[in-house]
Amino acid sequence: MELGISTFGEIVPDGKAGNAQNAHRRIQELIAEAKMADAVGLDVYALGEHHRPDYVISAPEVVLSAIAALTNRIRLSSSVTVLSSADPVRTFQNFASLDLVSNGRAEIMAGRGSFIESFPLFGYDLKDYDELFTESLDLLLKINEQIMVSWRGKHRPPIQDQGVYPRPLQEKLPVWLAIGGTPSSAARAGKLNLPLTLAILGGDPSQYAPLINLYRESARKEGHDVEKLQIAINAHMYIADTSEQAADEFWPTYEKMMNKIGKERGWSRITRPQFEHMRSPQGPLLVGSVKEVTEKILRMHSIFKNTRYLAQIIAGDISHGQILHSIELFGTKVAPVIREKLGA
Repeated sequence: MELGISTFGEIVPDGKAGNAQNAHRRIQELIAEAKMADAVGLDVYALGEHHRPDYVISAPEVVLSAIAALTNRIRLSSSVTVLSSADPVRTFQNFASLDLVSNGRAEIMAGRGSFIESFPLFGYDLKDYDELFTESLDLLLKINEQIMVSWRGKHRPPIQDQGVYPRPLQEKLPVWLAIGGTPSSAARAGKLNLPLTLAILGGDPSQYAPLINLYRESARKEGHDVEKLQIAINAHMYIADTSEQAADEFWPTYEKMMNKIGKERGWSRITRPQFEHMRSPQGPLLVGSVKEVTEKILRMHSIFKNTRYLAQIIAGDISHGQILHSIELFGTKVAPVIREKLGA
């Protein structure tokens, strides 16, 4: 099973038009985190696209290109490319360029996005949310398969026998479909025979098993080889030297982030007892000691038989040094045990 890091690049907004010191510092930290992940032998590093003041990554492929120049083997992916509001031609060109820079390590993780700021920003109507994604994914996959493209849709000007360049070093760019808890999205990924990334941010992971079953069944009905399907599980992770230390260091940042998002979406406030339950053996949070995190990754694998696990890192009150230490423990202590038990 592959093991990797994902992050959205949380940031304290600079709140001014230039001299963005916080943004500069956070980008440098992300580059350092990716270098650490590569150095300790992790398999994937992924950055998520957002268009909000509290996240620094709006162009994952640009930052990943900087990382590509400073790393050797780690695969470089978006942890979400908001394809509903992105131009598929430009998306392909950007990631194909990243693939050439990185010697064939680029991936796209396409999703509809959990925030909606990109729609008015790029002039799209939110009522077309699903249709936009369906059309854009169709065009992106067609471009990935062939150089010369003819395509017509509703929300983008047509393309008539035009070439899309550059082409990637890989035979094709790996395109993953990122989903939350939507059954139709799982079914679509299976029907299209696309690798699937499932984000687990709440509840017992076992409750998501029907989504993975639906994904596999949809692939089977279309005649795809179910044994070759790739499945990634994405969940928050933070490792420290002891369980108590991990909880105490992670909780303030997690509490602020979840309650801020919860206020926007009308959720009830999360409490410390709820947090402790979420990091229990049946909970979704991989926050604890090396032993605890290892056991929870193995438990998730027993449920999903996933081929990849992405540890979502969040920043805030946790220092950059603590995050680097968590990544180091993940690569040097957790990963060897996982690989020994499940195979590299």
